[in-house]
Amino acid sequence: MTTPVPPRFRTATEADIPAIVALVESAYRGDSGRRGWTTESDLLDGQRTDAADVADAISRPDSRIVLLERDGRLLASCHVERRGEASYFGMFAVDPALQAGGLGRLLLGEAERIARAEWGCRLMEMTVIVQRNELIAWYERRGYRRTGTYKPFPYGQERFGVPRRDDLRFELLVKELAGVAA
Repeated sequence: MTTPVPPRFRTATEADIPAIVALVESAYRGDSGRRGWTTESDLLDGQRTDAADVADAISRPDSRIVLLERDGRLLASCHVERRGEASYFGMFAVDPALQAGGLGRLLLGEAERIARAEWGCRLMEMTVIVQRNELIAWYERRGYRRTGTYKPFPYGQERFGVPRRDDLRFELLVKELAGVAA
């Protein structure tokens, strides 16, 4: 009997851009996204990201796309960016066929570790579409709190998706990162 190889983290490079875009699109849009529970297909059509957005996130200072892989296969990815005392977490995607297996929790923990241990950030912040109640509840179970601070959805900017409803907006979620190095 062989022991499964544990997943490993690494920082994305330009060579990873096509795979990251494909993973993010599969997790959030269309029929493939409906296989998992993180889909936005009922809220938005169109794209979730593109190669230019991913390349920009990879190339900016204090910005990183973190990959979770097993045997060279991309399982999950996220973007984490230092913004002063806070880090921003976004573009979070887990292969829809592998969701609800703990990979997302693992990757979120690594993003928090980077923010705290490598960048000395006190907070992790993210924005989530308010209609994503199940997803917000998942983040709350991991220590994030709703702030009541809202941002409008960028209607008319199709690079963020084509809304299927007219009441979308984002809420800021925040988590204090314990044990931040001084």
